[in-house]
Amino acid sequence: QVQLVESGGGLVQTGGSLRLSCAASGRTFSGYVMGWFRQAPGKEREFVAAIRWSTGSTDYADSVKGRFTISRDNAKTTVYLQMNSLKPEDTAVYFCNADAPGRYGTRRNYWGQGTQVTVSS
Repeated sequence: QVQLVESGGGLVQTGGSLRLSCAASGRTFSGYVMGWFRQAPGKEREFVAAIRWSTGSTDYADSVKGRFTISRDNAKTTVYLQMNSLKPEDTAVYFCNADAPGRYGTRRNYWGQGTQVTVSS
């Protein structure tokens, strides 16, 4: 039902910046929590950041606090991840996630295809 398309990944040097975008389908996202996860080779997928669509409230992993900023554009139904002061340990495939309300209080999860971020040392 919900489609997520990421873009903006690439190669950047240590200390550089990238902005990831996630374009989401749907007419309303008032009940959604949108987020970013990442997965490095040989490691588990980990939470990076999230934003509640209705209020704009945000949450971040400790490892990215002060460096990454998640935001959304209501008109474009797009969520962004501004990544500054990038480190080699930020290298991973970044996935966009939508946590959506389902029936009878349940939730549904949707994932994008992922975009590669590589930070050279």
